[in-house]
Amino acid sequence: MPDDLPWWASTVIYQVYPRSFADSNGDGIGDLPGIIGHLDHLVDLGVETLWVSPFFDSPQHDVGYDVRNFRDVAPEYGTLDDAQALIDEAHGKGLKVMFDLVLNHTSEDHPWFVESRSSRDNPKADWYVWADGYRGRGGQPKPPNNWRSELQLPRAWQWSEEREQWYLATFLWFQPDLNWRNPELRAEMFDMIRMWLGRGVDGFRLDIFGSIMHDEALRDNDPKPTFMNGMPRLQTPSRTVNTDENFAVAGDLRAVCDEFEGDDRVLIGEVFGPPSTLRRYIEDQSHPGLHLVFLFEFLSAPYSAKRYRTLIEGFEHEFPAPLVPTYVVENHDRARSLSRMGGDLARARVMAALLCTLRGVPTLYMGQEIGMENTYIPLADANDPIPSVVARRLPEWLNKKLPERLNRDEVRTPMQWTAEPGAGFTDPGVPPWLPIHENHRTRNVATERDDPGSLLNWYRDLLALRKATPALQVGSLDLATDVPDDAIRFERTLDGTTVAVVANLGDRSLVVPATNAVLGGRTAAALLVSDPGVTIADHLVDLPPNTAAVISIT
Repeated sequence: MPDDLPWWASTVIYQVYPRSFADSNGDGIGDLPGIIGHLDHLVDLGVETLWVSPFFDSPQHDVGYDVRNFRDVAPEYGTLDDAQALIDEAHGKGLKVMFDLVLNHTSEDHPWFVESRSSRDNPKADWYVWADGYRGRGGQPKPPNNWRSELQLPRAWQWSEEREQWYLATFLWFQPDLNWRNPELRAEMFDMIRMWLGRGVDGFRLDIFGSIMHDEALRDNDPKPTFMNGMPRLQTPSRTVNTDENFAVAGDLRAVCDEFEGDDRVLIGEVFGPPSTLRRYIEDQSHPGLHLVFLFEFLSAPYSAKRYRTLIEGFEHEFPAPLVPTYVVENHDRARSLSRMGGDLARARVMAALLCTLRGVPTLYMGQEIGMENTYIPLADANDPIPSVVARRLPEWLNKKLPERLNRDEVRTPMQWTAEPGAGFTDPGVPPWLPIHENHRTRNVATERDDPGSLLNWYRDLLALRKATPALQVGSLDLATDVPDDAIRFERTLDGTTVAVVANLGDRSLVVPATNAVLGGRTAAALLVSDPGVTIADHLVDLPPNTAAVISIT
């Protein structure tokens, strides 16, 4: 491994949604002590960085993404001492710790907004984005422009009777946008970040970071519909997403992190757009910015070798070394990958092989390693506020037929630790905050740990091989293009060591050469195969449908 390589360039990230990971006190809600009690699972799995979704003080209208106090912990999750214990215990086990920061907005219950909304001349009057708008027919107040929220259907502006002005709410109506042009607000946010860095946090995931800075003149967005990362938008968000000022804020945040000596702190952005745009968050003009950005295309891409090859080629082009792609196939907002793939565990094993061997930083979402699936929850029973905005009139029969349903609760259900009632997430007989999938009786950590052929052990084997093989962590990637349509083959090379990865994503068996070049006197030997039916003979790999192999070329 190169001596000057920062830790985050070769890490493996594991996302924990704290409300659903482990309940330590029997109230049906996951908490920080519950996470601490299960850190050994992460170590045993082979991940290296723990990303914890928001646990800060919040009214929980958006389950923690509506922060009321960035410097304190929501009481249902624990205390500030528990947060410190999580940092310290994780570090003691060799794990890095990354917290989730929502810099775009706060809860409407945040004391800053309560004060800001009270008048136009209070000390925090300009800490949020306010505008006058205009008066329409009959004197009705109208918003200042045509901006839509990130949910598309509602407008991005909310009326305040107290100030007789509009406030910007890029996401949900109860999440007012902070005004990052205000120097006092910016200084306070930077000081909060320094507080957590001073406590030992190794970095931050930055929620909807591409929406922090909007057009200062409040000009209209282009009304032309468009797509971004596979999702439809009713207008082109040229004035509200990925503005030049957003890239500048990335550099300012990097400077704050760089104030701390020792191991590099990492900033990873939730940003949306084409890879060429996202790259600007990492290196824009003359200053460094974020260290990593999530690349979300795999979240919506169909299970297809041809589509995956195109995405890999694009990421390699836009994020060449020393830049690092960050691959995501599941998170707390989108459908579980196994559900997208029709519940096919063979496909899940192929996806795991690609995720853990491609050049870049793989990100796992809790439960992905055991094959957790979406848990159907009717819209009427949703805790998630999004259905109340975008699906108020959607019949349930139609919701069931959607390729990806609109209730994010379905992908946030409790972690399945055991087969017993409560799934080891909470005490038997305690109602969990969300229902537990009925398949927890067979699909859980305890059961799969004892099954050598389980998805959990496949992930463990892949991550152990990755950790033991520098070429899989930081080696170059050479993607083959002369392969059958249903095949993917690439090689990872570092200091003369070559590891090949071949996969068949089709429904018919394929025979694929083990390497991109003529082997000559070299040999090809399997390091890992996703199915015992995979064989290698005469430098050719025989791949049954939906199988993958990791191969040593010596």
